[in-house]
Amino acid sequence: MAGIFGQGADQAKPRGAAEGPEGPLVKDATFESFGADVIAESARQPVLVDFWAPWCEPCKQLGPILEKVVNAAGGKVKLVKMNIDEHPQIAGRLGVRSIPAVIAFQRSQPVDGFVGALAESEVRGFIERLAGPLGEEEDLLAEAEALLAAGDPASAAEIFAAIVKENPNEFAAVAGLAKIFTAAGQIESAKTILASVPASGERDPAIVAAKAALDLAEQAAALGDFSDLIRKIEADPADHQARFDYAIALNAQNRREEAAAALLDIIKRDRAWSEDGARKQLLQFFDAWGPIDPATIGARKKLSSLLFS
Repeated sequence: MAGIFGQGADQAKPRGAAEGPEGPLVKDATFESFGADVIAESARQPVLVDFWAPWCEPCKQLGPILEKVVNAAGGKVKLVKMNIDEHPQIAGRLGVRSIPAVIAFQRSQPVDGFVGALAESEVRGFIERLAGPLGEEEDLLAEAEALLAAGDPASAAEIFAAIVKENPNEFAAVAGLAKIFTAAGQIESAKTILASVPASGERDPAIVAAKAALDLAEQAAALGDFSDLIRKIEADPADHQARFDYAIALNAQNRREEAAAALLDIIKRDRAWSEDGARKQLLQFFDAWGPIDPATIGARKKLSSLLFS
């Protein structure tokens, strides 16, 4: 692989990031420096390559998150930024067709990757699979999320609240608190904490997901009896509004695959219904569930098949 990418002299520009024992933890790279910055460097430690472009809005969301988590890792991993407009060759050879795209190199080989803007907690989890546990704040976030997954929202909320008190701009913790309030039916509390997010954090993936979950909870609360929706659909399979409401109710019960299937059924029957409402609702589900949730991945594939077949 070194022969493919070259082993030219390091021409990358430091980005003012934290320094590790072997130099800056975050840097820009060129086609000529890729061999030294990524292939050679990844023989010593994991290196993430962030393929981005100035016009890419999701790239602007993901970039600061990547840099924050890499700097917090304290030298366990490095980040190389590649502007595909200026240096398209590497992205092309690695089969990158959509950005932002992150590919992890270890032992001079690509070993893992993802596409799209992930939440900070998801980026941290991705990096921890490569480099092991990160710093104290990251450990606290991971602990809170583990407690939440284990069905202990009260303990998770205590940790999230402590993190937010220390750092109000730790958006993963803010989003975690909002989701706990939302799940508990404390809609106004969830709205209050999300309203505290500054403009700089409104497009953070974790905040976007928390807001989508809140919107869905409010929609579900406004629905009628669940069994009435089922009877309406059985009586008239073309009652798209009933099926649409049924999808929202299913999602409120965390029956994600079934919720997505109901909306996909509407799209299959009548794509234009309610000004493309079923597809738009499905995209909101994706926002709430996150890009790497199995339900999102499965439904997105089915949606693409329906739209482009």
